Formats: sequence, C-alpha cells, structure tokens
Amino acid sequence: MNRIERIRARRWVLVERAAVERERLAAQLAPWRARLGLIDRSATAARSVLAHPEWLAAAAVLILILRPRRALAWARRGLLLWRAWRWTRQAAREILARKPA
Repeated sequence: MNRIERIRARRWVLVERAAVERERLAAQLAPWRARLGLIDRSATAARSVLAHPEWLAAAAVLILILRPRRALAWARRGLLLWRAWRWTRQAAREILARKPA
C-alpha cells in the first residue's frame, strides 16, 4: 500500500466516523428541535420588528387610542421593568468590578 492509498483509507475512515457522529448528534438534539425552532422564530420576529419600528409605533398608538387604560398599565409595567433592568445591570457591574480578596 503506497502513501496515496493510506491517505485515501484514512480519509474514508474519517468520513465514516464523521457520519456516525452526525447521526448521534442529530439523535441527541432531536428533543431540543422544537425549542430551538421557537427560539429561531422569536429571533426572526425580533429582527423583523427592529427592521420596521414604525409598525411597533403604529401598534402602540392603536392600543393607546383603543384602550388607553390598558396602554397606561402596560407603560407602567414597562417602566418598572426598565428600572429593574437598569438596577440589576448596575449591581452586576459593581459586583464584577470588585477585586477578589
């Protein structure tokens, strides 16, 4: 067996091993497929909203016109969440900035 034949044989072994590993990985990831699909769809929707913020603004105005009390309640919740996020982010920065003793 010359050098080229050994390389070809080694390549064949590696290709077969890769195929087996792909099958095993696919079997292991099968239960996660639905969850990962939901995440993919959510990310796609978020990109779409970010690409067209005018639709988000139009929806907010429509809700404000049709249901002003509900819109104010959601605005209040949003403000609370935003403040909580800012506080959490600041606290995390301070904790991470501390030097270990």
